[in-house]
Amino acid sequence: MAREFEPVVGQWYENIDENDSFRVLSVDADAELIEIEYLDGDIEEIDLDTWAEFDLDKIEQPEGWSGEEIGKAGEEEEEEDEAEDDDWDDDEDEDEDDLDEEADGNY
Repeated sequence: MAREFEPVVGQWYENIDENDSFRVLSVDADAELIEIEYLDGDIEEIDLDTWAEFDLDKIEQPEGWSGEEIGKAGEEEEEEDEAEDDDWDDDEDEDEDDLDEEADGNY
């Protein structure tokens, strides 16, 4: 008999039949899709019917898990994007300075 749990973002589960551990990354109730990440880092999108077929146990985060925490990965990407934007602006300022020097005849 399959044990059915509602998918909870951030919760770890073990699929007993497949002996796979994964966590839920997102749940789209409107599209009836669940995004999961396996312990090896593979990400898969499954529908609610597939989820209902799984024989699941809720588990604790596996020891030694090195993946990003949900929410933190997006924050780090935003910080990197901002840093890249700052670098781009600096390059633009340098190009403008070079053009000013050329126009003044100062090389």
